[in-house]
Amino acid sequence: MSAVAAIGRRVGAAQPATTLESYRDDGPIARLLGVAGRRVPLPPAVLELVGGLPLLVLLLVHGDDASNGAVAAALAFFVLLAGLASGRPHRDRVRWAAPPVLRLVEYSATLYIGALAGRASEPAAFALLCALAFRHYDLVYRFRHQGLYPPAWVSALALGWDGRLILGWVLLALGALPAGYYVLAALFASVFVGESIASWRRFGSAEQPVGYEDDDEEDIAE
Repeated sequence: MSAVAAIGRRVGAAQPATTLESYRDDGPIARLLGVAGRRVPLPPAVLELVGGLPLLVLLLVHGDDASNGAVAAALAFFVLLAGLASGRPHRDRVRWAAPPVLRLVEYSATLYIGALAGRASEPAAFALLCALAFRHYDLVYRFRHQGLYPPAWVSALALGWDGRLILGWVLLALGALPAGYYVLAALFASVFVGESIASWRRFGSAEQPVGYEDDDEEDIAE
C-alpha cells in the first residue's frame, strides 16, 4: 500500500491521489471547483499562474489605490482557476510547481490586502503569514517523517488557501483590519503549533514509527 493511501486510511479522510496534491491545502470551495477542473486540459501550475495574473496587474498598475471591487474580481479569478487546478491530476512535468505557486499567490495577496488596509495592517499580515508558513511546513514534514496528515478538524479550521483569501477580502471590505488578521494569526498559530507539538510527542513515544517515502520526489529525481 502506498504511503498516501496509508495516510488516508489512518485519518479516515478522502485519499489524495498524490503527495503533491496533499501539499496544496485546498479548502471546500477549491475542492468543489476541482470537480469541474477534471475536464480542463491544462497542468495545475499553469492554471494557477494564469489565475494570478490579474492580481499581479492590479498590484503593478494600481498599487495600494486599487478598489475593493477590483481586488475582489482578481481574487475571484484566481480562486476559480486555482480551484479548477485542484481537480487536475498532478502528473505533468511541472507538477512540482503547483503547491509553490499557490503559496506565492496566497502570501502575496495576504500582504497586498494588508497594504490596502493601511500601514497598521502590514504587521498583522506578516503575523498571519508566520502562522500560515508553519502550517505549510508542517504539512510537508509531517508527511515526510510521520506519514501522517493533520487531523480533519485542523484542516477545516485552516479554511484552505481559498477560504483564507476570501476571508481576507471580507475583513478588508468590512474595515476589520488589522484586528481581523491579528485574531486569525493568534488562532491559527495556537492551533497549528499546539496540535503539531502533540503529534510529534505521540510520534516520538510510538514503539514503531511509520516510515514515509515521497513518491513524487522520487519521480522528479528520475
